[in-house]
Amino acid sequence: MKKILVCEDEDAIRDFVVINLTRAGYEVTEATNGEEALQKYDEFNGDFDVAILDIMMPGIDGLQVCKELRNMNSGIGIIMLSARTQEMDKVTGLMLGADDYITKPFSPSELTARVDSLYRRVVMSEANSENNFKEELKSGIFTLNLRNRSLTKNGTIIELTQVEFQIMEYFFSKPGTALDRTDILNHVWGEQYVGEEKIVDVNIRRLRMKVEDEPSNPKYIVTVWGLGYKWDA
Repeated sequence: MKKILVCEDEDAIRDFVVINLTRAGYEVTEATNGEEALQKYDEFNGDFDVAILDIMMPGIDGLQVCKELRNMNSGIGIIMLSARTQEMDKVTGLMLGADDYITKPFSPSELTARVDSLYRRVVMSEANSENNFKEELKSGIFTLNLRNRSLTKNGTIIELTQVEFQIMEYFFSKPGTALDRTDILNHVWGEQYVGEEKIVDVNIRRLRMKVEDEPSNPKYIVTVWGLGYKWDA
């Protein structure tokens, strides 16, 4: 069963999300605030494929919940719900480990399309981990383990989210090749993705913080001006 944790303090929005995702075939667990979301996560032993978190909530907000869920589970898909005025919060959420965000108000079709897309990526990532016969890809001092979905640098493990792992896997498959943002977006998020292209840039910033010696002066994930990025290890 496709399992989702929904955390939203506004009853009308939460009911809207729950009803539409239930109709789409998901098993939904509700939480009205951040504290309850973390309690539900523990109660169900983290058995969720995707979490949908409202950013602005009293007490523990969605950003903190996102951070804690990501620390506990690198594979869970996380979508943030945000208002149009919360531009910096969107970026912060992505930097903390969210995979995507949806801006309010949103239609049932947009909601289910974005959740379906993320769910497919999570499931595909798990399947690839179980079925991959070529266990490792090497690039310079980096090793990407396709079975346990991990990256090491000089033998030191670097924790990656499933989106970050997919970006690195794409880089490893095309070393030294300039990849434009659309290429990366289509490969990782899928051609049907309806969000903004800048989600690529935010994830690259997050990856640089993990793999670079000096994130402000990157030498592995190199910017190709006017196009996108290339992997140079």
